[in-house]
Amino acid sequence: MRRHHHLLTLAAAKSHAALLKSGISSPTPWNQLLTAYSACGSGLAAARRVFDEIPLPDAVSWNSLLAANVAAGAHPDAWRLVRAMHARGLTASTFALGSALRSAAAARRPALAAQLQSFAVKSGLADNVIPASALLDVYAKCGRMSDARRLFDGMPERNTVAWNALMAGYAESGSLAQVMALFIEMEREGLVPDEATFAVLLVAVEGPSWCFLMQELHGKIVKYGSALGLVVANAAITAYSQCGALAESRRIFDGIENRDLISWNSMLGAYAYHGMDDEAMRFFVRMMQESGVRPDMYTFTSIISVCSEHGHDDHRGRGIHSLVIKIGLEGVTHVCNALIAMCSRFTEKCMMEDAYKCFNSLVLKDTVSWNSMLTGYSQHGLSADALRFFRCMRSENIRTDEFAFSAALRSCSDLAVLQLGRQIHSLVIQSGVASNDFVSSSLIFMYSKSGMLGDARKSFEEADKSSSVPWNSMMFGYAQHGQAQIVTNLFNEMLELKVPLDHVTFVGLITAYSHAGLVDEGSEILNTMETRYRIPLRMEHYACGVDLYGRAGQLNKAKELIESMPFRPDAMVWMTLLGACKIHGNMELATDVASHLLLEEPRQHSTYVLLSSMYSGLGMWSDRATVQKVMKNRGLSKVPGWSWIEVKNEVHSFNAEDRSHPRMDEIYEMLRMLLQVAQKLCSSEDEEILEAISSDT
Repeated sequence: MRRHHHLLTLAAAKSHAALLKSGISSPTPWNQLLTAYSACGSGLAAARRVFDEIPLPDAVSWNSLLAANVAAGAHPDAWRLVRAMHARGLTASTFALGSALRSAAAARRPALAAQLQSFAVKSGLADNVIPASALLDVYAKCGRMSDARRLFDGMPERNTVAWNALMAGYAESGSLAQVMALFIEMEREGLVPDEATFAVLLVAVEGPSWCFLMQELHGKIVKYGSALGLVVANAAITAYSQCGALAESRRIFDGIENRDLISWNSMLGAYAYHGMDDEAMRFFVRMMQESGVRPDMYTFTSIISVCSEHGHDDHRGRGIHSLVIKIGLEGVTHVCNALIAMCSRFTEKCMMEDAYKCFNSLVLKDTVSWNSMLTGYSQHGLSADALRFFRCMRSENIRTDEFAFSAALRSCSDLAVLQLGRQIHSLVIQSGVASNDFVSSSLIFMYSKSGMLGDARKSFEEADKSSSVPWNSMMFGYAQHGQAQIVTNLFNEMLELKVPLDHVTFVGLITAYSHAGLVDEGSEILNTMETRYRIPLRMEHYACGVDLYGRAGQLNKAKELIESMPFRPDAMVWMTLLGACKIHGNMELATDVASHLLLEEPRQHSTYVLLSSMYSGLGMWSDRATVQKVMKNRGLSKVPGWSWIEVKNEVHSFNAEDRSHPRMDEIYEMLRMLLQVAQKLCSSEDEEILEAISSDT
């Protein structure tokens, strides 16, 4: 295509030179040259230059330049040209009026369309089918369907363009019944649908409930002979996919002889839409090897979304990233945003470095770009980086939306920086998004984690409580502080208000009963979730159940619950049981559980640390040495725990046995003084504990 445009440009340039030498004043050859420049993609500038060089421009010259501006999307220039044409009395033509209306439709300017409609009435062109259809298209694209329908009903003559424009408007507004009614009426009036008609109909079809209708439309396509049209075939691939009939999508794809990029993208998007990741990846490889088409940003956003679902395996993602760089699409905003989101989903924190490289390569960073980076930092536990990035967003005057606020507040929760969280809360109130589900949930979580249940409850009361999101967050807050009765009250209130329950609601409820030691209540919820509340049990519910029994010392029940699971338990479930084994000193069961964990997550250091701690606690030193040797051979080490404290808006962090803080001598001296005071105040039976603590300092 690029070579074709290049050849057309060369031909136009030769004709241009010949015209300049000839001195011909007749506008006809100049108009042809102007049209040629507009069509060959050499740019609007060349067409404007030719127009300025025409000795005697006529109406065709002006109309050609107007059409070139509209085709290039230069709508403000097109409107200025219309005003200049109107001053010369050249706008009272179907061609000029049609071009002006097409520009108004593309720019979604219904007010301009209304002015043009008034002009059409004055000029006697209101009943002409060409400008009338163009005006109808403006109203339909701007969502003014009542005006569009009124205009349509008043047209003395309707062409296929008018029918298609009205159907497209109804399709855009989601009125599929109106679209189908118009199509039936169109057939009754004897009009033959064209490719644009079926493209509108197929785009409007969405959801499994429309599968039968889709089959009828496919029959109509074959009947009218439009099955050979590539536009319709491509639209049918997507439509069948939306209906859940992926096999039909593939059958249409396989039946296309001359597939274009849209054909391949439609089929790839269908696989991605249905979560068929392996099939999508194989199809993408075939596309790269066999299609002969150059993938574009839609291709890569589809395949990157597939890679994003495999957050545990970055091999595919890195390969796709390399292809993006090779093809030269790394700086394209949509592609980069998809790459950033993909990197953010991978578990390795080093992937955030790749995400940041993508972010830096962007020429145009939109809100999605900034939010994806911020969310990635927050989800990877890089909370300090997330808050620094949030501050950078604010300094760059990037619009802070609910997603950015939510990520920043979650990072404040992780770092326990309550004062900074309060400052962000003030920004939330100023921005008017405090009632948003994501933001209110993050505020509740932050205040709850900081022990400020009163502030958390206040944020909950100010939230939009029509969805389960703020309710779930508030229930978790109370659950973490052992207030099971309040959690129960919230749950009952949800039932009374008929707030939709979801799986997270029951995670919070069972967690509350687990922390409060209410085994019978938690068991009842586990046993009635599916039958009474119609919420299927998920992995996290079983993990909560294991924790419920494990905390109460009922390890056999916890093990039986795992054995009853309808799917394979993951590492989270086994780790919960292993923790319970440590609390209650059941070494035999712990060894069995550890074998499952080492199979599921062989590089999870926590398993080895727990086992090692249990062996040492029971004096099983040889077993402890074996575990530590395995850790060393596998290159694993214990990740030290960290704690934070906020003093005068500055966060100080410490890890176990840390002496890196610049004021560490003062800190340890103060700690020794506090221990001495505590020794004087405590009873004699606590002295041994304090002596042990003081020996460590």
